[in-house]
Amino acid sequence: MTQFSIVVPTLNESENIDLLLTRIFALDFASDSFEIIVVDDGSADGTQDKVRNWANQSSVRLIERREAPDLTASILTGVAAAKNDVIVVMDADLSHPPEQLRALVAPILENSHDVVVGSRYIAGGSTENWPLYRQFLSRVGGWIARPICDVNDVTSGFFAFRRNLAKNISSHAHGYKILLELLMANQGRIRVTEIPICFRDRTHGTSKLSLFHQQAYIQRLITLTGGTATLNTAGRFAAVGLLGVLIDAFVFHWMISREAGLALSHFVSFFIAATVNYTFNSKWAFREHHEGYLRWHQFGRFLTVGALALLLRGGVLAFLVYVWHVPPLLAIFPAIVTTAAVNYLGSAFYVFPNKKTPPSLEIRWRTAAIGIVLFAVLLRLVYFGLAQLIPDEAYYWQYAQHMDLSFYDHPPAVAWLIWLGTSVLGHNEFGVRIGALLCGLITMGYLYALAQNLYDKSTAMRTLLLLVILPLGFATGLLMIPDAPLFAAWAATLYYMERALVAHQNTAWLGMGVAFGLGLLSKYSLGLLGIAALVFVIIDPVARRWMKRPHPYLAALLALLLFSPAIIWNYQNDWISFAFQSNRVLADDYKFAVHLFILHIIILLTPIGFLAAIYALFFIKPSESRCFEHRRHLFVQVFTGAPVLVCFILSTFDAPRFHWTAPIWLALLPTIAWMIVHTDQLSPLFKRIQSAWRLTIIACIFGYAFVLHYVVLGIPGIPYHLFTEHYFWRETAAEIEQIAAEVRNQTDKEPIIVGMSKWSVASALYFYTHGDTKLDIRSRNMFGGSGAMYEFWLPSQKPTDRPIIQVGMKRRHLESVWTDNDVEEMLDQPGAIEYRVIERHGVPVRRVYYRVSQGFKGIN
Repeated sequence: MTQFSIVVPTLNESENIDLLLTRIFALDFASDSFEIIVVDDGSADGTQDKVRNWANQSSVRLIERREAPDLTASILTGVAAAKNDVIVVMDADLSHPPEQLRALVAPILENSHDVVVGSRYIAGGSTENWPLYRQFLSRVGGWIARPICDVNDVTSGFFAFRRNLAKNISSHAHGYKILLELLMANQGRIRVTEIPICFRDRTHGTSKLSLFHQQAYIQRLITLTGGTATLNTAGRFAAVGLLGVLIDAFVFHWMISREAGLALSHFVSFFIAATVNYTFNSKWAFREHHEGYLRWHQFGRFLTVGALALLLRGGVLAFLVYVWHVPPLLAIFPAIVTTAAVNYLGSAFYVFPNKKTPPSLEIRWRTAAIGIVLFAVLLRLVYFGLAQLIPDEAYYWQYAQHMDLSFYDHPPAVAWLIWLGTSVLGHNEFGVRIGALLCGLITMGYLYALAQNLYDKSTAMRTLLLLVILPLGFATGLLMIPDAPLFAAWAATLYYMERALVAHQNTAWLGMGVAFGLGLLSKYSLGLLGIAALVFVIIDPVARRWMKRPHPYLAALLALLLFSPAIIWNYQNDWISFAFQSNRVLADDYKFAVHLFILHIIILLTPIGFLAAIYALFFIKPSESRCFEHRRHLFVQVFTGAPVLVCFILSTFDAPRFHWTAPIWLALLPTIAWMIVHTDQLSPLFKRIQSAWRLTIIACIFGYAFVLHYVVLGIPGIPYHLFTEHYFWRETAAEIEQIAAEVRNQTDKEPIIVGMSKWSVASALYFYTHGDTKLDIRSRNMFGGSGAMYEFWLPSQKPTDRPIIQVGMKRRHLESVWTDNDVEEMLDQPGAIEYRVIERHGVPVRRVYYRVSQGFKGIN
């Protein structure tokens, strides 16, 4: 009784077919256990006659196709004629080793898998005698398919599968990579594995691979992901885009010449050009994907893509004009070209998608995840060197100017990263924030790996999507604050804890020790994961075995060793940092703030994310019969629930900081991402709530782009009032320098500038005056108030007759009493509180309040 059928497509393989069949029949298979079906595509070298000679004496059949040669069609013809339920596909050129047939079909015959791929690109696999350019093309073909396929060698032509899976392959399938069609058609419903093979280049005949085949492969890959990007649509889009560029540039130049301003000019010119582009694209470039009349739903998608491209383009324009000092009339052209790709890909995949053969829901979410994650990363790259530092970042930059083993209010990781970034890239926003970008990428990598271990690749991709669009994740990948390295360390610690406690990998304890120690150097709150780990080990009987083994204790010692700089600094400074953090947690002033705690979570996760988190924690019921499912769910519950419970208890008697719970939700993001598609366990009401994710994603990414454009280039018609207190410090510092120069000229003495906040004003002014006039800038601790690290760097000033310039973000900051003594009593001849209006490119953006005194009497 036959067990499997081997389908061999041929085209002019007369020199190879005898050798191939000889090697197959030489294998240790019973003669009646398989059949060979040779499907010939019109060979002109006698291949058919050689196959007929074999057909007369063995289980070999020849099928001759009369249609145009097509590898996919040939294989499907052979599959249709096969007698068995297990099909093997292999080439006739001897590049695939027949000796691996048993290993290829065994997992399917044993019912452990549905598809088995002979892979060149897993451990043990290799290629021999293949030209470098062919290896490169094969690798690239696999790489570009990896995001949507779950095998390493998707371009392999040597694989086995269950025959019934072929019926799901689209009738539009064509080209030379049928494995891609098979995997995509059955995505999420099949069990796939790979076995290593040694691929050897053909010794006889010539390869059928051509540039046309490569183009067809890429085109088919795009179609299978739901896109309509083709050479035809790209050419038409480019022609329409050229017209749009001319209109865009003409209107922009006209408005600039009339002094309309950079932001307004590029907004108006873009919308006029975009309207023309939509008209021509819908009627011509994508006409086969358009009904021929205006559809508001489709037009709304077009506006969404256009708005995102516009906001990204503003960053490119600002970079060219303000950083490279390119004239606006020239800068508009590269800005247009740079964002044309966003418009085209958005049109091909979102505005005018493939509706004839739409991909599965899994593939649509994968495609969306790729596009949105790339856009979010690009948005950070464009803007994070343009947006000015917020005072928090400037304060941590001050850390890096006073390098130490640790600091009063935070461990040292943020200072070390800023020092490294500015040492390489210089004193600028880019140098300060490069560490945040790298930490964000590390967070993405570890969270992806965690989600893939807990669920699958599709869930991992949606997890990254949630990470970059939720407020808790986007900000930490952009701003250089302690939360940036904390997120990276938190994600890494979660990954290694799952590998150790759930997957039982001994080596994971080493990674966990390193990640935990570095995390404590970022923020002490990472210790909450230690509590969670202890709870999990107590609850889970399988993980409890680790209590009797040395690995956890060695990991703890390693973490303690890495954390030792902070311990040494605290020892040298009377444990002041530990005491400060304890006082923040155990405050004397009791205040019930559970409502604020919940509000902060809703903001960090968005309302939809908050509801999804509640459902994921309390209402998903894993199968008790599946041990891994149960332990996976327990891991997620404990490593989210234990830290949340601690924060909840603290909120009953003290107001929590807004961002304190942000990293806690990293453990739950994979489950929330899994729920987006797998709704079978959800209630009907929650299924409707889940459908709101699309709107949430669009709103979040648009909101980030809008805010970044607003703070860098402005939004026409929207005044600068949202950031009047905490932003635009570059312009404010220039005004303070002018005030200091006026005082210096009047008194012939160098003034002391005092920022009347704990550290915000002093830090921001110091960053934006550093390297210029070298102003003497201090914090309010000069008058006896709290100044955090300024109490170490610049202790309270002795009495002096040098002029004092107090600077505040609000008038009341200069009027307030920060100590037991009135500040005015410490000043010699204090003047009236005044303010100046700060302008940016001629537009008022904020006020700065100041007061000049003739000297400082000292603290009474």
